Amino acid sequence: MEATRLAPRQLGQTDLLITPIGFGAFKIGRNIGIKYQHAYSLPTDAESDALLAAVVDELGINYIDTAPAYGLSEERVGRALGARKDVVISTKVGETFEGGVSRFDFSAAAVRQAIATSRRHLRREALDLVFAHSSGDDVRIIEQTDVVACLVEAKRRGEIRWIGFSGKTVEGAHAALPWADAIMVEYHPEDLSQQSAMGAAAARGVGVVVKKGLASGRLPARQAIRFVLATPAVSSMVIGGLSLGHLRENITIAANTQRWR
Repeated sequence: MEATRLAPRQLGQTDLLITPIGFGAFKIGRNIGIKYQHAYSLPTDAESDALLAAVVDELGINYIDTAPAYGLSEERVGRALGARKDVVISTKVGETFEGGVSRFDFSAAAVRQAIATSRRHLRREALDLVFAHSSGDDVRIIEQTDVVACLVEAKRRGEIRWIGFSGKTVEGAHAALPWADAIMVEYHPEDLSQQSAMGAAAARGVGVVVKKGLASGRLPARQAIRFVLATPAVSSMVIGGLSLGHLRENITIAANTQRWR
């Protein structure tokens, strides 16, 4: 059964039109060191390919979010969807996950290597959207490391089309607004702390993508999705999962939200 189709929203002042529900590709690539309530098995390559194809072609989602720290995710997304020009893929720099441990490196060498690796994994000459993947020390990362200058330079060279910041603090989100095309923030009915940054982003034409909009699975989807997508600043909320049925239900909720928004 084909899901209800969602009308895309513009991401800030970029030329990216993305569906209000994006697919978070964490679970197709990693199942250790997780914050989810329930354990899960990684899909096989064939299962991952089928899921990603269905997400795009059956459910109509055109926005996929991944990261180097998501294990096999980038390579799997690239193999299944890298050639699809109708799909927007965001990834990140700054964090890797190896041997069960996250490591953060915002040096120029690490950021440039991450961009080159992501271009290869995702099979894209130019990456659509790249976020700095914060460890939580947002302001220091923005002001005292190489990551912003490297992202800006990669955008100038045409290796990245649009750049942004995926942080954990309100101060970090505000600090990213002068240079970012988009910010990724946690926002849901139990955490309204980013409202001021989201409003400031909208005023500046900076796009807003919401992560953890279901509070890592603690909130009912109907409540959380309606709440997040009714917020005018939000272009998309990223929801992960391995169940097409659950994703289809989420899209139905989102479509109903669009009708009364």
